[in-house]
Formats: sequence, C-alpha cells, structure tokens
Amino acid sequence: MGQRKILVIGSSNTDMVIKSERIPAPGETIIGGKFLMTPGGKGANQAVAAARLGGEVAFICKTGNDLFGKESIELYKAEKINTDWICSDPKLPSGVALITVDSHGENCIVVASGANGALNPSDIIKAKEEIERSGFLLMQLEIPIETVECAAEMAHQKGVKVLLNPAPAQPLSEPLLSCIDIIIPNKTEAEMLSGVKVTDWDSAREAANVLGNKGVKVVVLTLGSLGAFVKEGSSYYKVEAVPVKAVDTTAAGDTFCGAFCVGLSEGMPLVEAVQFACRASAISVTRMGAQTSVPYRHELDK
Repeated sequence: MGQRKILVIGSSNTDMVIKSERIPAPGETIIGGKFLMTPGGKGANQAVAAARLGGEVAFICKTGNDLFGKESIELYKAEKINTDWICSDPKLPSGVALITVDSHGENCIVVASGANGALNPSDIIKAKEEIERSGFLLMQLEIPIETVECAAEMAHQKGVKVLLNPAPAQPLSEPLLSCIDIIIPNKTEAEMLSGVKVTDWDSAREAANVLGNKGVKVVVLTLGSLGAFVKEGSSYYKVEAVPVKAVDTTAAGDTFCGAFCVGLSEGMPLVEAVQFACRASAISVTRMGAQTSVPYRHELDK
C-alpha cells in the first residue's frame, strides 16, 4: 500500500515576531528587539511541516480577501500543498498573530483570528469528497469547534484516521472525543483536558490515562525537552527528545504534528512515527519563526 493522503483543516495566520531579552511585564516597554514577519497559524504550520517532510497534503482554511491571505495561498502552492478548498471571506481580514520570544526561546502569543473564525461547517461539507479521499485528517482548535466536530464526524464515518492537536486548549465534547483516533496535546493542554498537572513521565502517564478513559484510542503527549509519552490501549512508551539548544519554540508542536502524520501516512509503526516527529521538532526549535523553522525531509534523513 502506498502513501496515504493527509488533509489538514485549520488556521492560517501571518506571524509578527519580536525577539527580545525577555517577555515584558504588563505595562512595560522593552527596547532592543529584533522583528520578523513570517507565515503562521497552527493549521498552516502543520500542513507545511507535513508537505516539507514528504507528505501528500491538502489544506482547508479561510483567509481574508487581502494581501496577507493572497500571499499565504501562493506560499502553500510553492510548498506543493493542494489549495483547492481554501476559501476567502469577503468581509473579515486574514488572521494575524503577535509573538514575543525571549532569550531562552520561550514565547507568548496573541492571535487576532479574523477569517479563521468564519471557517464554518458549510465550508467543510463542500470538501466532503476531499475528506473521504484522505487517509488522515489533522486538526487543531484555532477554528470554530463546531467546524472541527463536523469534519471529525464526516471523516470518522468514512474510516479516515482523525488526529487532533487540542490547541489552544478548550473543553471537548463526548461526540468529538468518540471520533478522535489520536490526540496530541502538550503539557498545558493535557492538564486542561485531564485535570492532571503534567511535570514528568509519571504525571504524563496519569494524564494520558484520563484522556484514554474519555474514549480516545491513542494519546501522544508532547513534553518539550523531555520528549513524548505515548499511550496506545494498555501499552505505554517513552520517547526521549533529541537534545538541542532552543532558540525559538514557536511551531515546535506544529512541526511535531505534521511530521507524526507523515510517519503514519508512510506506514511507520506508532512509536517510530513519534521518534520521527521528535527529530523534526528538535530541528525546528534551533531556528526562528514558525514556518521558517520547519525542516525539510533531507535534513531528517541525515
């Protein structure tokens, strides 16, 4: 069996990033940062990561009818992503994120969702055939939850594997959880969804068990510099991170999700796909920006 198609549904933003010594306190102004503007949005980052790492990718999002939106679509085409189902909102602007990154690579982000907030179930229903042709559906939570629920249900009914990166964290309904094959939270999101504060491997296992009891078959919990904890049924696996010096953690989780999906689409066993994803995200944190930090397949194959 050949490689299976990946469909990503999610957000498209333009990121405006300032790198400074530290993140300012409320009311404080810091002088002396470096500025860069890059394409971003969790959905777009994951689609680009999957495409660069060798996946056959289609992307569904909604942009504004503005310069940022038009430029984004051209960039996706250049990455060989199928953009047939990207739609444009006549009234709302494209999404924008303002990101501050400190000297340790930690970030703080404010997002103006714009057209991302108007990606509606009706836009997804139009792409029904694309969903049914896919092997994997990868989503996040920077678009309306009813849109995520609609897509998950459509995919689940047709036997398409549904992967959810529950970011930014919010409560998930039982019907949605029942449609998810693999959930990929980070420590913060796992805590929000499970009520367990995740600080180490043991607490990661505890949180994964709570999520498993909610009906999700596979939990892949990303733990930053520790690595990733995997729960598959009654089996548990620790996947150690690749040690690197982090410059900017923006899009590390998105790179992980895109890479993980590619691994699965190529038929890698679950843990091997997680190892592949850990290698990809390790490269991404050594570079500035969101999509600008995403590696290419030849870099991982080294």
